[in-house]
Amino acid sequence: MTPRKLEIFQTALSLMKSKGYANTTMRDIASAVNMEAASLYNHIASKEDLLAITCFDLADQFEKGILEVNDIYFDAKEKLRMAIEAHTQILTTNLDASYVFIHEWRHLSADKLNEFKHRRNQYENGFIEILKLGENEGVFNEVDEKFVVITILSTLNATIEWYKPNGAFTPKQVANKLSDFILNGLLNIKN
Repeated sequence: MTPRKLEIFQTALSLMKSKGYANTTMRDIASAVNMEAASLYNHIASKEDLLAITCFDLADQFEKGILEVNDIYFDAKEKLRMAIEAHTQILTTNLDASYVFIHEWRHLSADKLNEFKHRRNQYENGFIEILKLGENEGVFNEVDEKFVVITILSTLNATIEWYKPNGAFTPKQVANKLSDFILNGLLNIKN
């Protein structure tokens, strides 16, 4: 991506975060980057194209992270810690993109929305695999895996609402604190 296109994308994401996808127009984006609206189309096809690129780029990163975690041999506790850390790192790398990904994916066109939901389910299944491993190892309580995964991901995704890059915690520290909290609820106290 050219520096100018990157600037346009980042500016558009910032606008979508502050105004919402539906309330951000191509004119808004053009104005924010000191460009005529017609010229903007030389860099991006549409607002929805920008949304799709953002959503699927992050989906790629999340999928890669969970596949890497589940592809290596560690116990379930360590895998869950690694998955939480990977998720947190991705979220905190570009907060504007993460915010748009978390809050605005519903605006994708029908075909892209279906693909996005399928990929989200696949990602959730990667976490379910870790929970089942922990149950089989006897270290996690038996739980409703789908409910627990949704709870875990909701907790992790809420990080974008309060995390500050120059704040008190690094992404790794955030991930460690979240891992400790989540594991405390899952661990079989007999072990």
